[in-house]
Order: sequence, then C-alpha cells, then structure tokens
Amino acid sequence: MTILPGPGAVIPGAPGLGPGVLAAAHAAPTGPLYTTLLLLHVLCAVIGFGATAVTGAQAARVRRGPTAPGADGVRRYFRPGVNWAGRTLYGVPVFGFALVADSDHAFAAGDRFVVVGLLVWLAAALAAEVVVWPDERRIQEAVSERWGDPATAEDLDRRCRRVARTGVVLPVLFVAAVVVMVGKP
Repeated sequence: MTILPGPGAVIPGAPGLGPGVLAAAHAAPTGPLYTTLLLLHVLCAVIGFGATAVTGAQAARVRRGPTAPGADGVRRYFRPGVNWAGRTLYGVPVFGFALVADSDHAFAAGDRFVVVGLLVWLAAALAAEVVVWPDERRIQEAVSERWGDPATAEDLDRRCRRVARTGVVLPVLFVAAVVVMVGKP
C-alpha cells in the first residue's frame, strides 16, 4: 500500500516539489450529491445536444418530400409543439455551476475548462435559439399543414438545409465540450 504525503508536504529527493505544490492538486469530488449533479449535467448535455442533432437529421428527411419512405415518421417528429428534449440543453450550465459549488473548492467558476465549456455551451445554445428552434417551428407548420405545396417549398427547403447543417455542428460542439470537461486543460 502506498501512502501519499498530505498538502504542503516536502517529498525528499523530488526536485522542485516543495511545500504547497501538492496543495494545488485536489482530489476528485465525491459524494451522493456531487454524483447526482454530475449525472444530471451529463444527461442534460446528451439529451439536449442529441435532440438538436436529431432535429437536424429529421430536417434533412423533410427535403425528400411527403411521399418519400418514412414521411409518416417525419410528420410525427415535426408535429407542432415545443421540443422539450432539446430544451434540456439549458440544464447543462445549471448543473455545471451546481457541480462547481459542490466540489469543495476542487473547481472554480474561473477554471479554464469551466470557462471554455461554458463558451462551447453558449455557442450551442445560440445555434439552437437562433437557427434550430425557430426554423423547427416553421418546419412543423409546413409539414403539418402544407408539406408539398409548391408555394412554400423553397422556404421549407431553405429552413431544412439550415437546420440540417446546424444539426451537424452541434455534435461537434458536444464532442468538444466532452473533451474539455474530461481533459480539464
């Protein structure tokens, strides 16, 4: 069994490691509250980013038209209403800051990985608010009321292409966020 020295300890024979150096290294937070918050943080990220990515994939399917195979599934997906699964994206920073607060000073809101993670989340939230969700509402209206109408086809196609492109970017942002959160640069 190896016993590690406590914070502020001097390790004989280890050049450059003096008092206070080990004090900066924190143990990973544990406990039932921290674990629950971490689970909720991760679930919100997976569900929120996943739902917006799926919306992008379904928007690409809308472009095939109302008679294409799978059109009934597209109609069900784009039935009018709020995409609540996508809105779980807002839980990511809420539970993230709760994690920082419950980390017993192991992490701080100003830590580089927290700031970078928040910036990645902000980019995703802006993409969802500015592109995905407004266009998703218009796609819902078009698919439920006038899918296949030549008068609205050009606008629907433009919106679907934009949501599909954004739906590809969001998983990239998710992977970037995961790398930052796990790697903690």
